[in-house]
Amino acid sequence: MDRKMDEKDKPDKQPKRKERKNDEKTANREENQTAKNLCTNQKLNVNPRNPLNSVSQPQSHQQQANSTATYSESSAEAMDDSGVPDSPLNSIQESPAQNPVKMERVPSTSDLPVFSSQFVTQISSQSEPGPEKALLLATASAAFGHGGNAPYNWQATKICVKDRLSYLCNTEIMADVHFMVGAPPHQQKIPAHKFVLSVGSAVFDAQFNGPMATQEDIVEIPDVEPAAFISLLRFLYSDEVKICSDSVMTTLYAAKKYAVPALEKQCVEFLKRNLSSDNAFMLLTQARLFDEPQLAALCLETIDKNTHEALQADGFTDIDLETLCCVLERDTLGIREFKLFASVCRWAEAECTRKNLPPSPENQRGVLGRALRLIRFPLMSVEEFAQGAAQSGLLEDKEVVKLFLYFTVNPKPQIAFLDVPRCCLTGKEQVVSRFCQIESRWGYSGTSDRIRFMVNRRIFVVGFGLYGSIHGPKEYYVTIQIIQSDTGKVMGHNDTSFQCDGSNSTFRVMFKEPVEILPNTSYTACSTLKGPDSYYGAKGLRKVTHESVSSGKVTFQFTYAAGNNNGTSVEDGQIPEIIFYT
Repeated sequence: MDRKMDEKDKPDKQPKRKERKNDEKTANREENQTAKNLCTNQKLNVNPRNPLNSVSQPQSHQQQANSTATYSESSAEAMDDSGVPDSPLNSIQESPAQNPVKMERVPSTSDLPVFSSQFVTQISSQSEPGPEKALLLATASAAFGHGGNAPYNWQATKICVKDRLSYLCNTEIMADVHFMVGAPPHQQKIPAHKFVLSVGSAVFDAQFNGPMATQEDIVEIPDVEPAAFISLLRFLYSDEVKICSDSVMTTLYAAKKYAVPALEKQCVEFLKRNLSSDNAFMLLTQARLFDEPQLAALCLETIDKNTHEALQADGFTDIDLETLCCVLERDTLGIREFKLFASVCRWAEAECTRKNLPPSPENQRGVLGRALRLIRFPLMSVEEFAQGAAQSGLLEDKEVVKLFLYFTVNPKPQIAFLDVPRCCLTGKEQVVSRFCQIESRWGYSGTSDRIRFMVNRRIFVVGFGLYGSIHGPKEYYVTIQIIQSDTGKVMGHNDTSFQCDGSNSTFRVMFKEPVEILPNTSYTACSTLKGPDSYYGAKGLRKVTHESVSSGKVTFQFTYAAGNNNGTSVEDGQIPEIIFYT
């Protein structure tokens, strides 16, 4: 009994061992809680409303103790048994409802993006060495990003790969290559990422990963504008296209240089949308330089439709000689030849200035070169030629004499200038034929062959098809006209010649300009030929409907033209074809 009582009254040593463990655990909690305070405004006096301007000197030990006392017991329990916090950058947990503790506001992860590397420096200088300090420094450094400049956990704020790559574009974050872009002294240093560039461009891939890969940390690109290069990077990082009229051509150059066809297409589409008569010549020059045939064709089409306005634009005198020749070769310019010649003279003067030459007629002729031969002086009237080109000094005396003879005499002399009319109409040329049969021997005595016609919709007549000689290859001199029957007004006229090969085919004789034919209005087609007997048409049709897929139907009605007509009628005679556009 006494032994039992002794054992019962014997002091229990086990609770003391538990108390010592609890004391050690409490000490560890307090030590780690102090480490936690290094990451909060309690330790560094960080004002949550303005953390950047609130880092101050370390607090006193009493202030640290007071700060530590405000945290709940449950905060320390967030650590594992080893005493290491789960994450010193997470906010302290709230106390359980049954044991409330008054707490002050502590920073959360939403405050961390505005912290700077100064925060890491404070931790490094104030905390005691140990595993807790190492963990704090590693986690805090990660929060401040690479180089201490990136916002905390920026990746979490981006919902897709495009957003994340866009964020990296033109930043130093993880950049492993730099470019010096532009010509001195306007160079700009631009950071980038080799992997992203290599994925988007075969040129960059070869430059960074190929057998001859560059080892330079800074790559010089003097031939690309900085704004254009940044546009290229933006497209490679995010597929975004941000171009304007001032940068589109330089961006197109950069896209071509680095083989990014998708960006090339976007640039060309932008140019198409913004194409006008004011910039058609400038864009035509660039399209030819960058080998963009589709864009060049659109520029030429715009010039055809608005030739006068395009020639008056400032960009016309800045084009190169090859572009000028490309335009002058066209048959579809919508302008009178004497006005075209005046514009060419303006270009020649500007070219002399660019070459530091006096703008004398001799120098202008020299800079024009073969372009002068592309002016179609025969399409001018004799008055237009006499008042303009003949007095310009650009033509040699013998050329002026031959052209005057071409205007005034028959047979016409051979000249070095084209006499093919320019037709400003686009679309497909169409021909209506009014005879079903061809016969032989139709003679000429100076009287015009004439036939009246009417159409049911507006068209533009550009010439006639005429029969040629039955005696082998011969030359004819011919005058063609279209006259409005009711008023007698001459709507179109041309004096020219044509060669025939002796076959019964028709031969084209064209007007200098398209002749507009209005619907339900009577016109008379006239041709006066000088030459040998020819073929002629028979079994003529009074009504002919011409149909095409692109323009639909056009109905012609032919009637007899009273008066001197050299025998031509609805049933037989000359003028078998009318060449027109709708």
